[in-house]
Amino acid sequence: MPEPSHDNWVLPPEQNIPQPTYAPAGFALGVAFVLFGLITSDLFCFAGAVLIAIALKSWIGAMADGK
Repeated sequence: MPEPSHDNWVLPPEQNIPQPTYAPAGFALGVAFVLFGLITSDLFCFAGAVLIAIALKSWIGAMADGK
């Protein structure tokens, strides 16, 4: 069986891989707080909403900056 020729291969384009972030975990924790707050107290709903807002701002900001 003949060896395959690698002469016509090209390198793939360079990709920017975003840095890891805690924003998805913060968002999930905020959702959990909101859902827990629906059962128990408005304080958890408020804390969860604030946590969701901060996580979304961080997450979208990181994507917009290309980091």
